[in-house]
Amino acid sequence: MTARDHNGNALSGASQAAADRFQAALSAHHCLAGDPMGDLKAALADSPGFTMAHAMMAYLCLMGSDAPTRARGEKSLAKAKALPADAREQGHLAALDRIAAGEYRAAGRALEDVTLDHPRDVLALQVGQSMDFMIGDARMLRDRIGRALPAWSEGMADLHAILGMHAFGLEETALYAEAEAAGRRAIELEPRNGWAQHAVAHVLEMQDRRRDGIAWMRANPDAWSQGSYFAIHNWWHTALFHLGLGEIDEVLALYDGPIYGEPSTMAFDMDDAAALLWRLKLMDVDLGGRWDTLADVYESQPHGRFAFDDAHAMMAFMGAGREATARALLSDMAAAAEAEGENARIMREVGLPVARAIHAYGLGDHARAVELLRDVRNGAARFGGSHAQRDVLDLTLIAAARRAGETSLERALLAERAAAIPRAEPSPSLAA
Repeated sequence: MTARDHNGNALSGASQAAADRFQAALSAHHCLAGDPMGDLKAALADSPGFTMAHAMMAYLCLMGSDAPTRARGEKSLAKAKALPADAREQGHLAALDRIAAGEYRAAGRALEDVTLDHPRDVLALQVGQSMDFMIGDARMLRDRIGRALPAWSEGMADLHAILGMHAFGLEETALYAEAEAAGRRAIELEPRNGWAQHAVAHVLEMQDRRRDGIAWMRANPDAWSQGSYFAIHNWWHTALFHLGLGEIDEVLALYDGPIYGEPSTMAFDMDDAAALLWRLKLMDVDLGGRWDTLADVYESQPHGRFAFDDAHAMMAFMGAGREATARALLSDMAAAAEAEGENARIMREVGLPVARAIHAYGLGDHARAVELLRDVRNGAARFGGSHAQRDVLDLTLIAAARRAGETSLERALLAERAAAIPRAEPSPSLAA
């Protein structure tokens, strides 16, 4: 008899014992916590020909990882492709091929096709939404999950994951009340769901509800941080709430503690660290040796592959005053932009202008930074991230306009910001 996960999806090459360990890995990954890799290894020890266990291991290793981890993911993908696979599983393998090539839009499309026929394939929904996030497709962040909702109802084991994902998509399309309700319900069902915790944090960030945000994040931090590989990003959100209230000592304590007290080579973690330090730099906060520590890690990683990551590497290099390294990064990005395909186009149209603007700001050429950011910021969603993450570009533009003496532009940008977030409290990061 064919083994299945607890949503009824067939699992080629798996015993029921291996299927149970695979389900444990899925449940952990829905919360972005625990040890899904350990569960997958146990499943494969039992059933070496378990196609989806190899595929899930590839997913975990290929996204947001350092070079050695990505290499392990490529090996897992090769093993999965050599095994029998039904049509659903073949869709996953096609998506993995595209992820390995850095073609996130194509990967998302492949997973969209999987979930049209299998709306209870939570792994396909979860990885698909990650692809939407990587290319900044706000509508698909919402609608990929919304399409699957009719297949879900109260009492299903993974409902919290669906609600948490839908909450994030709703938030990114400015449906804040609906997003907050869905995210809070997901946490009621599963307090360890770090993605749902983060979705509500995004709502509170976008509404500038700083004190509500601190209360939300501080209410039960052990639930979303213990054993979580998404904890750094949620601590980053916590720091943003404190930053918005001008509580700089608290921000630095969080940076030196759970955010980057122990340097990480994972791209998502590095980017959070760079984005937080850059916000502090815009406020002229003395950051001591923090930039050098982060820049050292960025220097150890390859560049010219992902525009979003490269833009954050530029923040680290300019923050640390490493002009030669910054110029080498621009050269790597320019070379990548000359290739074929969607990633080269994104690098050319978004990544390079953003990196050049950050470079110019770091050199004190604020007028040049203004010129570059005014041209690119409204289309910056194409290089990925969330509205909250890309807000650093608006903050940089405001600071550059102020330092360039473009007072009319600065005034207009501040008015624009106040109109977009009518409830906003005065922000120290925007003080003249």
